[in-house]
Amino acid sequence: MDSAAVEIDGSVMEGGGQILRISAALSCITGSPIKITKIRAGRSQPGLKAQHMSGLQLVSELCGGTLQGAAMSSTDISFNPGKIQAGNYTADTHTAGSVCLLMQVSLPCALFANGNSKICLKGGTNAEMAPQIDYTVKIFKPIVERFGVHFDCDIKMRGFFPKGGGEVLVTVNPVKELLPVVMTERGNITKIYGRAFVAGVLPYKLAKDMSTAAVRTIRKEIKDLYINIQPLQEKDQAYGNGNGIIIIAESSTGCLFAGSALGKKGVYADKVGIEAAEMLLRNLRHNGCVDEFLQDQLIIFMALAKGTSRIRTGAVTLHTQTAIHIAEKLTQAKFSISKCGDERSSNVSYLIECEGSGAVNPHL
Repeated sequence: MDSAAVEIDGSVMEGGGQILRISAALSCITGSPIKITKIRAGRSQPGLKAQHMSGLQLVSELCGGTLQGAAMSSTDISFNPGKIQAGNYTADTHTAGSVCLLMQVSLPCALFANGNSKICLKGGTNAEMAPQIDYTVKIFKPIVERFGVHFDCDIKMRGFFPKGGGEVLVTVNPVKELLPVVMTERGNITKIYGRAFVAGVLPYKLAKDMSTAAVRTIRKEIKDLYINIQPLQEKDQAYGNGNGIIIIAESSTGCLFAGSALGKKGVYADKVGIEAAEMLLRNLRHNGCVDEFLQDQLIIFMALAKGTSRIRTGAVTLHTQTAIHIAEKLTQAKFSISKCGDERSSNVSYLIECEGSGAVNPHL
C-alpha cells in the first residue's frame, strides 16, 4: 500500500456507509490511495455489510484498483486506485441491499472513464434507509443532469426486503468535466404527483389506501393544486412482496422534491401514505431548492465541477456535513454554508456554496 494514502476516520460525524461511498469514488477519480479505519464504528453491527462490500468491489473493478481488507464486518480497508476503464460491470449484494447506494458509489467514477459503461446492479430497488429507485430516477437524475451528467436507468426487476432480487441496468456516458450548478430560486409549487404501489401477493386496496391518505394529508396544507397519486399493482416486474409510495412536487423553476415511505408488516397502509405526505410537506416548508435527501447526494458533483455551485436548502443535514468533510479532504474543493434571509417562509434556509476542484477526464 502506498505510504501516501489519505487516512479517513470512518466513525466521524454521520459515521455510516456514506463515508465509504464518497471516499472510494473520490479516490477512484483523483487517483489518491485511501485507508479507511473505524468503518461504521458506532452502528449496532459495525463494519462492512454486503452492500458496502459490493460497492467497494465494483469501484475497484471500474479502475483496476487494489482493495485490501474488504470482508464482511471488516472495520478497516485500504484502496489503491488504478485507471478508470469503460466496460460492462455487475454488482450483486445477494441481499436486499440498496442498488441506489451501489449507483451512488459507481456513477461518479464511470463519468471519468474512457467511454460508455454499462453497470448491472442487483439487490433491493425499494429498500429501507436508502433512496427508492423511483427517487433516483425522478428526482436525482434530472437534477444531476444539470452538472452535465448523462445516464440511463432501466428498472428490469423490483426487489424488496428481505429477499432483494431487484435488477437495474445503468448506462453512463463519460464527461470531459462537470459544470457548476446554481439553484437558489424555488418559485412556486406547480405540480404534485406520485405512485403508490403494491407488488407480489399484496392486495391492490393497499395502494389505494396509501394514495388516499397521502392526498388527504397534503390537502390540509396545499388546497389549490390537483394531486395525482396513481395506485398501481406490479405483478411481473417485481420479485417478492412489497408496498410503498413516492410523492413528487415540482416548482416553476424546475426544482424537485419528494416524500416516500415503504410498507412494513403490521403497519396500516394509510399510515404509510401519511408518512410520505408529511415528509414531502416538511421539505416544502423551507424555501430551499432541494429536499433533505438530495442535499448530500449533490455534494460530490459540486466538489468535482469546474466553477462555483450554489444550492439553497433547508436545514443542512449531518449526511451533507459529512459529505462536505470527505470531499474537502480528498479534493481541492472549498465549501461554505451561510444562512439566507427569507420573507416568504418562516423556516430558515441555507446556501451551500462550493468552489469546485475542476476534475478533468484525462481520456477525453
